[in-house]
Amino acid sequence: MNDDRIVELFFERNETALALVQGKYEKYLYRIAYGILGDPEDAKECVNDVYLRIWNSVPPHRPEILSAYLGKLTRRAAIDLYRKKHSAKRTGTEYALSLEELEQCADPACGVEQELDAALLAKAIDEFLHTRSQRTRILFLRRYYFLDSVQDAADFCGISAASAQSLLHRTRSELKAYLAKQGFFVSERKEKIK
Repeated sequence: MNDDRIVELFFERNETALALVQGKYEKYLYRIAYGILGDPEDAKECVNDVYLRIWNSVPPHRPEILSAYLGKLTRRAAIDLYRKKHSAKRTGTEYALSLEELEQCADPACGVEQELDAALLAKAIDEFLHTRSQRTRILFLRRYYFLDSVQDAADFCGISAASAQSLLHRTRSELKAYLAKQGFFVSERKEKIK
């Protein structure tokens, strides 16, 4: 069944919509959750939470692209669960590793205007990525949005892990310089060689 019809079933409050979403997207949602959480049980818990979140949010929301909407809900749920379980420390999950890599570009905003600063930062990163090649954009998004391991992101792009690591490092360095020119506070920390 196509996604538009599944969304219509949610609007009709037909529970079949949940079964269809589960059948069609469970592996995709699990992959996102596991990439952030790094624990199979937590990832399953997160995916189950996403089913409740979509049931409660559609309606009133009408997602244009159901897979993207589900992915966004999953990322939010997984990050919430990650923060709840790891508030005092970071572990070696792809989420923690990718955050550590990106911290080299710009420090997280703090203070009352944090949400506005985050939106401006996201817009600046988006503008920067649109100046890069398609391969670079895809690799960057696979690593830092979908939280793929470097190897998985490289495989997706059809390049070696070493080439991906090098391209990501170069892209982060260029992003750091771009953000500094845009007026964002740029971290002076040195990147770790992995």
